[in-house]
Amino acid sequence: MKKKQIETMLIHEGYESSEYQGSLTPPLFQTSTFTFPTAHHGEQSFSGESNGYIYSRLGNPTVHILEERMATLEEGEAALAFGSGMAAVSTTLFSLIRAGDHIVCSKGIYGCTFGLLEMLENRFGVQHDFCNMSTEEDLIEVIQENTKVIFIETPINPTMKLIDIEKVVAVAKKKNIKVVVDNTFCSPYLQNPLSLGCDIVLHSATKYIGGHGDVIAGIVVCKTKELADAMLPVRKDTGGIMSPFDAWLLLRGLKTLAVRMERHCDNAEKVFAFLQSHPIVKEVYYPGDSNHPDYYISKKQMRKGGGVIAFTVHGSKDETQEILNHLKMIKIAVSLGDTETLIQHPATMTHSVVPKKLQQKMGITDNMIRMSVGLEAWEDIVDDLQQAFANTTKQKI
Repeated sequence: MKKKQIETMLIHEGYESSEYQGSLTPPLFQTSTFTFPTAHHGEQSFSGESNGYIYSRLGNPTVHILEERMATLEEGEAALAFGSGMAAVSTTLFSLIRAGDHIVCSKGIYGCTFGLLEMLENRFGVQHDFCNMSTEEDLIEVIQENTKVIFIETPINPTMKLIDIEKVVAVAKKKNIKVVVDNTFCSPYLQNPLSLGCDIVLHSATKYIGGHGDVIAGIVVCKTKELADAMLPVRKDTGGIMSPFDAWLLLRGLKTLAVRMERHCDNAEKVFAFLQSHPIVKEVYYPGDSNHPDYYISKKQMRKGGGVIAFTVHGSKDETQEILNHLKMIKIAVSLGDTETLIQHPATMTHSVVPKKLQQKMGITDNMIRMSVGLEAWEDIVDDLQQAFANTTKQKI
């Protein structure tokens, strides 16, 4: 039988109903521990001779179904689920580095990832440098002998700059450096970094994978089982695990990921066109824009432009924030990928931990706004933006 299409895998992969009393929906194993028929069987389970479940921090059937599905979707050999996106980021880095190592990052990362990198440097001597990665030469220049990881976001949060994954991989392989890609903004539906040669892909599953704003979770998918095995003791001992109920919610969310992403992308294209033509808007950053400086990368490694747009307006920080205050339907919130359209001010919200000078180097300005386009009628999203712009203009922005 030929390989299933992603729309089918999102619904069926990793689960066989006949193994669970014919239940159409994967059961929720809401249990902290599992019983052993004999003490000898318990001994075998702890020694690794038996593959049975022991304790939900170490493994759970509902969580395992999610991990199997995500591994297939991202074309990896194994996946691990976590209690948050940052638990996924921290466990990934802890499994790859030691004190004194060096990490190269894309020129722009999520604020909490930046905070983690600062902690690693200040407390454990793990240094990091940012690189725009526009050319192989840029990357080679910043790599050191002790560089162990290249960590990238693409698209970058919140500037929507893209990184050519294959170009980064080409350099990393020569230097024996692991490449980690945060794929949160795309989901497996729009981009598959492992198929482009990277080693590890991770998600804040809170976003598009969950899709309904009701779960905090993270996912890591590894190209090889060996990489995942190296993470298992870190997850076990640091305890950043996913609850069975959260895994159940994510399995439910995945079933509609394809149709949701199509609508997110279609709506974003309409909103982008509106923003591009409005006089209050200075610049719009959207990977689906044929005039985006990285559009050629988008066409090469993304299926569509995604559902997140960043834009700048003509005005100060206060005037920019006033636009958000005038919105009625669109919610001011710092997440993305939900059914609702969400909007936020990166400089003072998601990336407020990043020092001002570094914000500027990353391209994060006081007049920048990030919007996660939801599933509402696109006309209503545009109408809300239109009235907010109009009301702000009246105050002489």
